[in-house]
Parts: sequence; structure tokens; C-alpha cells
Amino acid sequence: ALPISVAMLHTLNRRCFPFKASCLMLALCLPFWQTALAQQNAFDGERVVHLLDEPRHRPVRQHGQLYLLDVRLKPGDESFAHVHDQAILLTYISLAGGPQNGRVGVNIDYASDPLTHKVSNDGPGLFHIMALVHDGSGELISDSDEPGGMEIAPEIENAWFRSYRYELAPGETTAMQQHINPSFVILGSEGTVRVSREDGLARELAYAGEWAWREPGSAYQITNVGDSAVAIIVNEGRQQH
Repeated sequence: ALPISVAMLHTLNRRCFPFKASCLMLALCLPFWQTALAQQNAFDGERVVHLLDEPRHRPVRQHGQLYLLDVRLKPGDESFAHVHDQAILLTYISLAGGPQNGRVGVNIDYASDPLTHKVSNDGPGLFHIMALVHDGSGELISDSDEPGGMEIAPEIENAWFRSYRYELAPGETTAMQQHINPSFVILGSEGTVRVSREDGLARELAYAGEWAWREPGSAYQITNVGDSAVAIIVNEGRQQH
């Protein structure tokens, strides 16, 4: 019998078992099975886990279909082999070679084409990424879910995510903005910013990678309260069925 790991079962449960059993559904699910099996055979004899269970991918927030992970690997460290089967938005804080200034990447193909791999860090710097994972179906609840008050266009926009990037001079403030979707603000560079809610409550972000979660409908603005220019990234996960 072929070995089936917990990580593979997670993938198959998400892809196949929500459907009513039929020959057609089994045929549609067969490629996922074959792909997952072939990739996990590459790590034969090793522990293979799902992304959300990999200890270096630490969950720090969960809202419905969304999971925010703080991913860190020290120099010389390596993750367990782990399965990606969900769309993911990656905000890079630092890699082995140094700071990344909050650049953002995305992979929505994982939702239809799972990948099993490892992550390693040869150093000398810290590997640090904030990852927003979306466990949705890909079908939006509404395509009229644009945030209000945003003065910039998204750098990334698809059925899973939107990502915006502000670069603020010292003392500069954004307009009051409000998201229909869950979102978070993350400081991508060194500096200090204040995230102020409409009710007057505020949170300061004082180092690269520090973040503040925003619930849907919570209005806020961002102010650079430091003495140098800063990069701020605002990421949202769009609500799906």
C-alpha cells in the first residue's frame, strides 16, 4: 500500500471530499493525489507536514479563511518538508542577504496545484516573512469590496488578496481608510509609524515586520512619527465562499 501522510490527507480533504462522490469527482481529484504523492515521495522517510503545522511558520492571527503566519528561520536552519495547498501572499522583511524593505509576492497557484518543499537559510541574515494564507474556494462573495479612502492603487490584486504599499516621509499621514475585508498593516522598513483608529485608539509599529490587524469596517489612518522615510504595506484577504 502507498503511504498517505496527514499533510496529503489535508490536501485531499480540501480538494475532493466537499463534493458528492462520483466517478467524475474521483477523476477530477486523481491529479491532486498523483501530484501530492510524487512530491512527498521526494521526501521519503522524512516528516512531511502541512504548512499550517510547520513550526517555523508560526500562526499569529486567524480570521475565518485567513491565517497570518510569522515565518522565521535563523542562519543554518531548515524547515520540515511541508505542503502548500492554499493561496499565499508573502511580505518579505529580510532574507539571508539582508533587509527586503517589505516587498510583496504572491502565489495563488498553490490552491489548484499543491507543492511540497522545504525552506532553508544559509545565512548570514535572518529569514523573515509575514505570510497571509487564504483557505477559500476562489469564488468571491462580492467583487464590489474595494476599500474606502485609499489614495493609492493596489500593487497586487486578485480574487484572494489586495496589497498596497505606502512610502511616507517623516510627519506624513494617510487619509482615513476603511476595508470591507480583514486586513493588516505591516512596517516594511526601519522607522516608526502610528496606526490610529477612528475612535482615537492607536498602535505604534517600531521595527520592520511589526504589524497591526484591522477588522472589517475598522477605519484608521497611518502616520510616520519617525525621522526617516518608511515603507508600509497594507494587505487584505478578500472574503470568499
